[in-house]
Amino acid sequence: MSALETNALARDAYTGASTSVEISCPEDVTGLERIMLVAQGDLQRLLSAFFARTITIECIYSNTGPRGSGASPANPVKQARQVHLKCGPRILCVATSSVTVTSPECERLLLDEKFALGQIFRHLRRYPEFSLLDVGAQVVDGKRELRRTYRLETEGIMCEILEVFPDRDMFSMGEVWLGQDR
Repeated sequence: MSALETNALARDAYTGASTSVEISCPEDVTGLERIMLVAQGDLQRLLSAFFARTITIECIYSNTGPRGSGASPANPVKQARQVHLKCGPRILCVATSSVTVTSPECERLLLDEKFALGQIFRHLRRYPEFSLLDVGAQVVDGKRELRRTYRLETEGIMCEILEVFPDRDMFSMGEVWLGQDR
């Protein structure tokens, strides 16, 4: 028996003894970049493993709608936010998110305890449903940029996220890239 998870651009198939991940993306995307493109709420953890350093989240903005008497499916709390994932002073990723919270626990974690989105899923011990919606690569200001749009959802929280990796050289150069002048 095989289980299949599929969406527009990524497909996971697995049995008791095998796993296969397929992703539609530009031809020049490397293996390491494909791993980052299919990260499911654990991008910060994967970047930390790659660079062997702490990755921090810097909040650029966070606009939250009315909270009312507690988040619920009938009274969701919505937030628009942007964060930078950073290694020291270097920006690894700009993540712009639209978040909808429908449970008091997720509301508390996001708004009161200021958890980052990935940490909410880890804290809840829930594996979110992942849908990769868009992948693109382009040159911006002379740097090769990689971006993805995806959705993460589990009971109590749904996030639609645009992530931009502003300089793909970080994936091929690693620590050398971290030490370069910007």
